[in-house]
Amino acid sequence: MMPTDPVSQIVFLVDDDANIRASLSRALELRGYEVRAFASAMAFLEAYDKTLSGCLLLDYGMPEMDGLQLQKHLKEAGIGVPIIFITGHGGIPESVQAMKMGAVDFLEKPFKQSVLVEQIEAAFKTDAARRAVLQQNSGAQARFSALTDREREIALIMSNDPGRNSSKEIARQLGISPRTVDHHRARILEKMEVSSVAELVETTLKAGLSKDTPPLD
Repeated sequence: MMPTDPVSQIVFLVDDDANIRASLSRALELRGYEVRAFASAMAFLEAYDKTLSGCLLLDYGMPEMDGLQLQKHLKEAGIGVPIIFITGHGGIPESVQAMKMGAVDFLEKPFKQSVLVEQIEAAFKTDAARRAVLQQNSGAQARFSALTDREREIALIMSNDPGRNSSKEIARQLGISPRTVDHHRARILEKMEVSSVAELVETTLKAGLSKDTPPLD
């Protein structure tokens, strides 16, 4: 199996065994993958750019910071790079813990290259889907930030109180006229690039916004 998009997706390899790094890097590069290898978790963290798409091949048994510790650190930092564990040291408890924290797979050395490639491709697809969602969310946030303070206020009422989002109800809540609310509603739908309140609710959810969201600068 050949990589789906070797140019835009990178295989990050973290293993303290120089021979493993060299042999795996060579094998994967021959298959068309771009590989960036690191001898330790700290070296990876110092160099990693989360804007780059790809996956992480991670050795479990490493000194200072082992694979599970790195996985936990990435998760707590909100870094969602898909992880494939490769190890000769881990057992069932470790593999269960890794999978619970979202690892794509936990492969014990020695493993077939075909199996590894299959998991890399699965991880690439997972990362591409995750980044597509993040991009959608970012776009929704950008459109929301283009609203005026009053428009944001009304948009959040429309999204968070669907049973009380008529122009008359919103006007009573805000102490303004229904005609003014109608004007704002039209501008909100236009700026948010939606055609209905249902779409507005969906877009607001994508943006991670609620009625308690503070005003944006």
